[in-house]
Amino acid sequence: MKKPTLKSLKEQADRMEAGEAFKWLTTISEEYGEYVKNLADIYYKRWQAIRSEEERLLKMSSMELEAYENGYSFVGGIDEAGRGPLAGPVVAACVILPPGVVLHKLNDSKKISESVRDELYVQIKEKALSYGIGIVESRIIDEINIYEATKKAMELAVNCMKIRPDFLIIDSVKLSIDIPQRAVPKADQNSVSVAAASVLAKVTRDRIMKKMDEVYPGYGLAKHKGYGTKEHIMAIREKGLCPIHRISFTKNFT
Repeated sequence: MKKPTLKSLKEQADRMEAGEAFKWLTTISEEYGEYVKNLADIYYKRWQAIRSEEERLLKMSSMELEAYENGYSFVGGIDEAGRGPLAGPVVAACVILPPGVVLHKLNDSKKISESVRDELYVQIKEKALSYGIGIVESRIIDEINIYEATKKAMELAVNCMKIRPDFLIIDSVKLSIDIPQRAVPKADQNSVSVAAASVLAKVTRDRIMKKMDEVYPGYGLAKHKGYGTKEHIMAIREKGLCPIHRISFTKNFT
């Protein structure tokens, strides 16, 4: 029988899970020499990285698992995007993930890149048992204040879900809604479902702001997403406010 080439061995390893590839390459490394030993080391590092990531995500699932152990069936995580900007809506999302689901790289949306957020956005929508998104526009923010508008967006997110949560984990907010809740500081860093909600909210809002940049050019909305950057403030002073600016946030700039 013809001996496999080093290229074919690597191709075969690439088709395996990292841990499986490492173990297999280790068994043949003496026969095939230094190249295969080095390749086994590469797969070992990949395997360890995957295990470390799964341990991190398991730790982030502790609040959800505790709720399920306490008898709840549909644990939803809630988070928002857009409390601080000078323009645009506040957007909230609620996500129910299946127990034990693994979404690699999932974290607080502010800690991951736009490309990773976009990938996770698709995965979360595909794998979630249910999700909802609530949007409250700048006019309402001015009428009721940003805190109340944030709560309103969160409640809208819950109320549009196909499966209603029977327990909620929320980032430091208490909602006026008839569902048991757990408000946790920095929940988007410590809960997988809240982290998932933060990704949906952030991506949804960023895409809204990119569209608004086409409607209201010259403010740089696609770049800064409505936040109070030097560029944005200068544009407000030069051009005035546009319809999506928050009057209550921009009094010092007009």
